[in-house]
Amino acid sequence: MERILVIEDETAINDLICMNLEIAGYESIPFFDGEQFSSHLMDNSDYDLALLDIMLPGKDGFELLEELKRYDIPVIYLTAKGDLPSKVKGLRSGAEDYIVKPFEMLELLVRVDKVLNRFRKDKEEEIRIRDVVINEQSRTVTKNGIEISLQPMEYNCLLTFWKYRNRVLTRDQMLNILWGVDFEGESRTVDVHVGNLRKKLDFGDVIKTVPRVGYRMEVL
Repeated sequence: MERILVIEDETAINDLICMNLEIAGYESIPFFDGEQFSSHLMDNSDYDLALLDIMLPGKDGFELLEELKRYDIPVIYLTAKGDLPSKVKGLRSGAEDYIVKPFEMLELLVRVDKVLNRFRKDKEEEIRIRDVVINEQSRTVTKNGIEISLQPMEYNCLLTFWKYRNRVLTRDQMLNILWGVDFEGESRTVDVHVGNLRKKLDFGDVIKTVPRVGYRMEVL
């Protein structure tokens, strides 16, 4: 399980981020003070990612970024500082991403996943859902040992459901994840891909419709 630091001094925001990370399958480790975290880091550096506020008591986020870089821990800034100079400073200093508050939690999880994918040392090679096996290295899907032909976007849709399994995804969220925020097509495009996945993989009772909202992959 990947371990993600949440260095944020506002308790409510820290708790909310940690809760969503845990739901998404990560281990979250909260800190509320820059100086306290800096002392901790000297003896504990086995982390996969840091979500870092800039305005912190003690050491600020810019100072902590330099310390995190020494341990090769990638950083995503989460901050209310939306001015251009702060963004440029953060990204030029070595942060992987810069997200301005307020932000959508699903957007944060997508960005977390993208950064972790770039730094993941031992990428999960096989995902098993009942009699279906997804191999991320070869981008193949088999059912009972027989390869199932999926279109690229069907495959991406399947992986998205897996990454956010047991959570409801709206059609608009799916569109943003799969096609990007500038996609101007019909939201029912998602329904077509979901229908194809259900038919090809016999996932009618795995990918559930949530009436008037979207879909949820139910995996025990």
